[in-house]
Amino acid sequence: MGSANTGAEIPTRHPSAPVAVPGLTPFAKMMGIGAPDATTWTAMGESLLVGDEPMDTLVDWMLRTGMGTTRPLFEQAVTQGIDTVTDAPQPLRDFFTAVETPPDWLDEQQLRRGEQVLRRGGYDGLYLARDVSFLGGYLASGFNKTLLRTGALEKGPAQRFAETMQWALDVQNGMGRFEPGYRSTLHVRFVHSLVRRHVAAMPDWDERAWGVPINQTDMAATLVGALIAPFIGGLAMGIVPSRADREAAAHLARYVGHLMGVADEWLPTGYRDSVRILYHTMTAITNPDDTTRQLALPMANDPLTWNYPNLPWLRGQVARAQHLSIASMYLGPSAMRKLGLWPYMPPWYPLLRLPVNLARSVATRISPAARRHAEERGLREQAAFKRLLVGSDPAEVGMSAHHLQATA
Repeated sequence: MGSANTGAEIPTRHPSAPVAVPGLTPFAKMMGIGAPDATTWTAMGESLLVGDEPMDTLVDWMLRTGMGTTRPLFEQAVTQGIDTVTDAPQPLRDFFTAVETPPDWLDEQQLRRGEQVLRRGGYDGLYLARDVSFLGGYLASGFNKTLLRTGALEKGPAQRFAETMQWALDVQNGMGRFEPGYRSTLHVRFVHSLVRRHVAAMPDWDERAWGVPINQTDMAATLVGALIAPFIGGLAMGIVPSRADREAAAHLARYVGHLMGVADEWLPTGYRDSVRILYHTMTAITNPDDTTRQLALPMANDPLTWNYPNLPWLRGQVARAQHLSIASMYLGPSAMRKLGLWPYMPPWYPLLRLPVNLARSVATRISPAARRHAEERGLREQAAFKRLLVGSDPAEVGMSAHHLQATA
């Protein structure tokens, strides 16, 4: 499951030519990024058949040996390092030796700056991640096939986004060895492997049509979609980080992807390359179908049921309109229709935020105190939004796959 079969046919979900990408095509053209060439196009199709061989091999060994024995050893290696595991079994040592060896290109200073930039995102950064990356991501129906088979509808959009948000919060709170983002990313990688194995074994999984669950092409798109797309969208809302900040965020995304099991060929080497990877992968995986509406409609209506401390009906209606105004502005009427949503909502919220965010962007460029304040405010707003989504309920990373871990 970790690697494609030589000579295997590209799954039929891969289109014959690049498709239009809502909201992103004009920005890519503005940056001088054209459509993927024939080599890249074929590579994206072939990567639909490639999982994460190192983690898939480790999980196979863990299951054969017994999760009751191997899972505590895995957790100890994640939190304390492989050298603390007495007489570590060779499969575990091989995996974690590779994970704990920093890649030659890793720049710790860039990594720390990237974390700081992410912390400044606050409410608007999260809204862009939710209403553009997350909601727009449902246009990629190949990925939806896996989501639906892991209980995405039963869990609900608030819980699912809160879990993804918790991973992003962990990432921005430290990607150094054994820090929150490092641990969280390795847990996500482990869960991905369990899901890949579980879904691929289902009798209704059609690999010929859809490829391998949680494959390299989908992972590459998800990585830059989660960590870089909000920077792209933020420009239209007045969030204008410096070039150095954008490059630091891209470097952070590159290291996160490295730990997540994304192949080197799909890791961004800079901000422009992040946009290229996002644009190219989305031209290959944007293929809406019935699952698109199935997942998008509950998410669009989800603000009606969030945990408001007062005036829940009124605040729910306002929040629903607010989030649809963001989605509509970025995704456009055609994509909104494909999502099963009202095609147009005036972009009142992004326009209201534009002058505020522009002023803050200028301040953070010139004042270290303003940058510190922006980070503190961002952390407060992110914590408040998480409470709004799930109240006091937990939203730990990988929670949605606990049933797979329990039965593994």
